Amino acid sequence: MIKKLPFLLLFLFSYTFAQDVKFFKPDSVRRQLKAVRISTSLTIDGVLNEPEWNLASVSSSFIQVEPYQGKAPNYETQVKVLYNQKYLYFGIISKDPLGKTAIRATDFIRDFDYTKHDLVSLSFDAFNDKRNAIVFATNAYGVQRDLLSFDDLYYDIDWNGLWTVRTTRKDSGWVAEIAIPWKTLRYPQTADSIQSWGFNIYRNRRLTNEISAFSPFPRVFSATHMDYAGVLTNLRPPTPATNIQVVPYFLTSYNHYSNFGTTQTPQNTTAKVGGDLKWAINSNAVLDLTANTDFAQADADIQVNNITRLSVFFPEKRQFFLENASLFGVGVGPTPDGAGGSMRYQPFFSRSIGLDTNGTPIPIIGGGRFVYRSSKLNFGAIGIRQGSNNNLPGTNFFVGRASENFGDQNRIGGLVSIKNQPGGSNIETTADGFFRLGESNSVNAIFTHAYTTNTGKQGFGGIVQYYNTTNHYKIWWTESVISKNFDPQMGFVSRKDVIGTTPGMNYYYRGKLLPFKNVLLAFEPGFLPELYYTASTGKFAEMDLPVWPIWLNFKSGAFFGYNITPVRQHLTEAFQPLGVTIAPGDYSYLEQIIYFTTDPSKIINLFGSYQTGTYFNGRLNSGDYKLQFAPIPYISLTGEFNRNHFEGVGEQKTTTSVNLYILMARFALNPRLQLTALYQKNSLNNADNYNIRLSWEFLPLSYVYIIYNRGVNSVINNMVIQTQAEDHIIAKISYLQQF
Repeated sequence: MIKKLPFLLLFLFSYTFAQDVKFFKPDSVRRQLKAVRISTSLTIDGVLNEPEWNLASVSSSFIQVEPYQGKAPNYETQVKVLYNQKYLYFGIISKDPLGKTAIRATDFIRDFDYTKHDLVSLSFDAFNDKRNAIVFATNAYGVQRDLLSFDDLYYDIDWNGLWTVRTTRKDSGWVAEIAIPWKTLRYPQTADSIQSWGFNIYRNRRLTNEISAFSPFPRVFSATHMDYAGVLTNLRPPTPATNIQVVPYFLTSYNHYSNFGTTQTPQNTTAKVGGDLKWAINSNAVLDLTANTDFAQADADIQVNNITRLSVFFPEKRQFFLENASLFGVGVGPTPDGAGGSMRYQPFFSRSIGLDTNGTPIPIIGGGRFVYRSSKLNFGAIGIRQGSNNNLPGTNFFVGRASENFGDQNRIGGLVSIKNQPGGSNIETTADGFFRLGESNSVNAIFTHAYTTNTGKQGFGGIVQYYNTTNHYKIWWTESVISKNFDPQMGFVSRKDVIGTTPGMNYYYRGKLLPFKNVLLAFEPGFLPELYYTASTGKFAEMDLPVWPIWLNFKSGAFFGYNITPVRQHLTEAFQPLGVTIAPGDYSYLEQIIYFTTDPSKIINLFGSYQTGTYFNGRLNSGDYKLQFAPIPYISLTGEFNRNHFEGVGEQKTTTSVNLYILMARFALNPRLQLTALYQKNSLNNADNYNIRLSWEFLPLSYVYIIYNRGVNSVINNMVIQTQAEDHIIAKISYLQQF
C-alpha cells in the first residue's frame, strides 16, 4: 500500500490540476486607496462626525472571497483613511440592512476567535517586501485582535500592539474608528517623504459568513498573503524618532500551602517589582529588556488527557516571548486541518524558559532581546537568566537567529541555542529554509544538530515538508528523521528515534454535484497516511492510514467529519496512556472518529468529537464535548467534558475511565474591564484547579489585575495518599509609558 502512495497522489494531483480554474495570480495592477493628511486630532468614539472625515477618499468596492470568490459582495463596506503627525486613522463603515440584529459576537476576549465574530481586519506591508504583515482587527464591539505575520506561514498571534478602537452599532450596520500611533508601526525611513504601503482589509459578515476584501485573494490563502495586497498611498509618516516603551509593575501576593511537609512554609506573603523596556532604535531594529519578569496574569494552560505517543504541544502565552516569535520560532508541524502530518519540530520553543516540564513557573531574573528586520536580512538574539528553583539550578539561555530573504519569497537561515547550567551545556545548531516555488508550491526544511557537553551525547533532527495548495486541493509530503539521542533542550519535538513519511491530500469540492447548496459550502474528503520506522534500528514502528471519506463544511461555519483509521504499532518499550500499562509488542487496531460543530457564532454552540474502536488488544471509547452559552457578548459560559473509557486494554486488561471537566466563564463590562474564571477537574490524579482573574485596562496596555489561583492534587507520600492544596491571591499593576 505504501509503495502505491506516490502514484495515487500523483494521479489525484494530475486530475485536480485540470479543474483548478479559479486559482489566480496577483493582479499586475494593484488596487489603491489614498490616505489624506490632516492637521487636527480626532476623537476616537466610533462616530465619524468630525468634518475631517468628509475630506477622506472612499475605498473602491470590495470583492468577495467567500463563499463566491470574485463576485460583488451583498453587503457594502467603505473605508476612509486620514493621518496626522501622531496617528494613522481608519473609519470603516460595515453596512447591513439588518443592522444590529445581524451582528455576531460571542465574547470580549482580546485576540478573539475570528470564526465567531463579525470583524474587519487591516494588514500592512510597510516595507513592500510582500512577505511581512502587521495586522489589526476589531469586532463590532471594539474588541481588539492583532498579530504579526511572516510569509503567511508564521504568526505572532498573541502580539499586542498599542492602538485604539471604538465602535458603534446602528440599524444600518456598524462603524469602527481606529487610531494607530505611527510609533506602533514599522516603516522605512526614505528620501522620498511620500510613501505607499502594501495594504489590505477584509470583512467577515458572520451571519452569512460572507468574506469580502479590498484587494481579492484566493480563498485558500489569508489576507496576510501580501503579494495579493493593494496599496495605501499618499502617506507622509513622521521621521522615526525616539520610541521607547517602559512598563514597570508592582505585585503583591498571599500564598497558603497544605500538606507540603517541610518542602514549603504553610503561608507567606511576597512583594516584588520589575518590568520591561522596549526601544525601537529605528524602523528596523528593536531592543527589549526585562527584569524580574512576571507572568502572573498569563492564561492558565488548558489540561489535555493524552492517549497518543506524541508529546503535547502547549502554546506560548507570555507576552515577552510572543513578539517577534516568528523570527525565532521557525518550525514544521500540522496545520489546523491536519495537513502536513502529526510530526512537529521547533528548534526554539520559548516555553523551555521560565517553566518546568509541568508548566510551573520558574523565576526569571532578567534578560533581553534584540531584533533587526528588513526586506533582505533578519537577525536577532535572546539572552535570559533563569533563577534556581527547588532542585533546578540557575540557568543561562541564549538564542541567536539570522535569515536572509532572496528571490520572490525564499529564505535561508540559521539558529543557535545554548542552555548553560552548572556542569554543562546543551547546544543546538540549526539550518533552515523556505522556498516558494510559484504561488501554489512551497518547501520548508529544518536541520538541527544537538550536543550536550556533560554527557557527550549528540543527535540530529531534520524535517522537509512540501506543499501544493490551490482552491481545489492541498497536497503535502513530509519527511522527518529524528535520531535516538536527539535532545533539543530549548526546542520541542513530538517524537524521537523515528524516521517518518507523512504524505497526504485534502480535496475541496464546490462543484455542481454538491447538494443542499443553500446550506452546504464544500465537500472536503482527505487521506492522511503516516509511516514511521525506528531511526536507531531501521525497524518498523507505526503505520496510520487515516481516511476522511466525509468532511462537510457548512456556510454557517459548522462542519461534520467522519474518519476511519487502521493502525499498526510495534512497541519496543512499555507505554502508559493515562496510567494504563501497555506492554511491548505488535498491535493492530481500527479507530473511527466523528467530529462536528454547530454554528460557532450562535448564542448556544456545540463542538464534539467521539472516537471508538479497538485499542491495544482492547477497546477505547473517547469523547470530547464543548458547549458555549453566550446570551450577549458581555457574558460567555463554556463547559467541556472529556472522557476516555478503556475496556480490557493493555498488559493487565484494564477497564477504567478517566474524566476531565472544564468550566470557563467570562463577564465583561466592556473590552477593557473583564472578570474571567477557569475550573478544571481531572480524575486521573483527583486534581482540582481554579483560576479567577479580574483585569482592568485603565489605559492602553496598562493593567490592574486581581488573581486567585487554587490547586488541589493527590500525591503518594510514604505509601499514603495525601491531598495537597495551594492557594494564591495576587494583586498586580502595570503601567505603560511611551517616550
